[in-house]
Amino acid sequence: MEKFLNKLERKFGRYAIPNLSLYIIIGYVIGYILTLTGSVEFISLNPFRFLHGEIWRIITWIIVPPSALNIFTIIMLIFYYSLGSSLENAWGTFRYNMYIFSGILFTILGAFILYGVYLAMGYPGEIVGSFISGAFSTYYINLSIFLAFAALFPNMQVLLYFIIPIKIKWIAILDVVVLLISFFSGNMGIKVAVITSLLNFIIFFFGTMNFKRYTPKEIKRRADFKRQVSGAEHRVYQNRPAGNTAKSENPNSDNTVSFKKITKHKCAICGRTELDGEDLEFRYCSKCKGNYEYCQDHLFTHEHKSN
Repeated sequence: MEKFLNKLERKFGRYAIPNLSLYIIIGYVIGYILTLTGSVEFISLNPFRFLHGEIWRIITWIIVPPSALNIFTIIMLIFYYSLGSSLENAWGTFRYNMYIFSGILFTILGAFILYGVYLAMGYPGEIVGSFISGAFSTYYINLSIFLAFAALFPNMQVLLYFIIPIKIKWIAILDVVVLLISFFSGNMGIKVAVITSLLNFIIFFFGTMNFKRYTPKEIKRRADFKRQVSGAEHRVYQNRPAGNTAKSENPNSDNTVSFKKITKHKCAICGRTELDGEDLEFRYCSKCKGNYEYCQDHLFTHEHKSN
């Protein structure tokens, strides 16, 4: 999973949407306006309506508000915006985009699979579509954001209702209990919605083994490392001979002055350095005899050196 995400990021990382959480909140604001006007039914995730020409529903259902508008909803949206921004800073824009959009995609697939199952059982398509539109929303996707944050920062303390200090891991455990109750006591629509909406959390945290790179300590280490590399490159530029470029000013001279960027890390397998990608991570292997350093793609896959 880690290698797959790295490949995707190298190819499509430039298309990632920065500050995605803000756009999600703006979408909810539009959704609440449509709710007040009674138009929200025309944008919900209804497979029957989609298959009968209302193709916009495959996208517009994302802005359907997950709950009624009140002061607690506003507080929760602000809270989720903070969590999402923190996850984006920890993971990077591309991986956070992948996390959100994969949850959306799994939810859509789950809705259409459930629709097909009910049709095969003989239920009327219009009734099934209305049932699914009421059961599927982004509520559980938002919950997956909270669970991801709690998994990364379990000991972070928050003020419950702005009064009670509590570690976020205990709130996450309570949410998991509520999820399990909803899953086992809810109808088939709720069961599928829970599974598909949280499938991104399962894939990201059980399909990826290298969690350390996203801890607060590791994030700080990466930021310090980037500052050191940037400072080293700046010192090389400042200390080069005045007036020199890549070649001597004398056109008849064969002397060439080259200025190479300083590298501090190099993979013993593929030879890549930190200059080949700003998100590359390097580690020394404790099982190899000698100072052998490996990139993130070869740290767990290389053959250990015996001499």
